[in-house]
Parts: sequence; C-alpha cells; structure tokens
Amino acid sequence: MTPGDIADDLLRRAGSRSRFVAGIAGPPGAGKSTLSEALLAELTARGETAAILPMDGFHMDNGILEARGLLSRKGAPETFDVRGFLDIVAAVRRGDEEVLVPVFDRSREIAIASARAILPETRIVLAEGNYLLLDEAPWTRLDGAFDMTIFVGPAYEVLRDRLKARWEGYGLPADEVMRKLDGNDLPNGRRVIERSRPADLSVDIVAIG
Repeated sequence: MTPGDIADDLLRRAGSRSRFVAGIAGPPGAGKSTLSEALLAELTARGETAAILPMDGFHMDNGILEARGLLSRKGAPETFDVRGFLDIVAAVRRGDEEVLVPVFDRSREIAIASARAILPETRIVLAEGNYLLLDEAPWTRLDGAFDMTIFVGPAYEVLRDRLKARWEGYGLPADEVMRKLDGNDLPNGRRVIERSRPADLSVDIVAIG
C-alpha cells in the first residue's frame, strides 16, 4: 500500500468536509511519522491543504517525569499530557481558529511549545502518535475523536531493527541502546499492538517512493 492509495481512501471519506481529522497510530518505530510526511506531500500535490499534529509534542517535561519516578519510562502512555492533547484535538476538530501545537525535538528530548500552526483554512489534519487508539484510560477518551483511523504495525522484528537504528543514529553506546529497547520501547510497542482498538485501515508496511 502506497501513500497514494491511502490518500485516495482518505479523500473519499473526507468528501466535501471543510475539516477532516485522521488519526495515525501504531507502535514506536512503525513508520507513523514517515507515513504522515508522505501523506502530507501527497495531499499537497493534489491541491489539498493539510497539516500534521504530532502526539509526541505532549511529552511531560523531564522534571515532572523525574519527580514521579517515570523518567526511565519516557514515551510510555503514562508519560504524556493526555488532557492537553485532548484539548488540542478538540480545538483542531472545531476548525474555527488557528491552533498552535507543540512539537517534540528528539535530539534534545524536549517538547517545543507553539512550534507549529494549524490554520482554520487547513482542510485535512493528520494526527499521529503511538497511543491514539490505545484502549486504556485516559486514552479511551480519544475514541470517536477522529474522522478516520489508520494503524501502522509492521512485524516485531522490523520494529526492533528500526528502533535500534534510531537510537544508534543518536550516537548512544550499545548498552544504552539495548536498555532503551528492552526496558521501554519494545514493551511500549507490544502494549500498543495488543491493546489498541481496531482502525478503519491497517497497514503493515507502507511503500514510500
């Protein structure tokens, strides 16, 4: 399945709506961000106005995580500002004003506030994140928040290879890479795969290019 195929389905569902919000979920390393960027390019090439709303911008600050004993679990469902994300999704769905959203800087491991603007004239918003379909409170409050949902879930072995390459790309030593993989990322991935609600569209591998 290509971004073009997915865009065809998305636009069919969107019809003539002035605001259409798609939720793209899946485990860490699945390719959600890559798919979102490819869909953005595909939709823009077709003359649509689109923007990406990343869930990663709602990571809790390291200071709060440290105080709660969660810093080593950063990226797990309980380490996000879910209420803040819910508020932004609701504002984006209304589509009646500009909405400024935070973006996560992975190289510095911090969220940058008001780093991206979603304009009222933007027709399609692509929300992407690990836990958009997670069937656990408080994430269940997102049930029904999206006009279309997409789940990206490659095989476990593919996830492991992608996540390992991600952390190695940041120059982390081998023991730190394995700690992040086995202590946090892969358990989070299993949680997403095993406890997510069904999506409107599920893909294993997205053919980019």
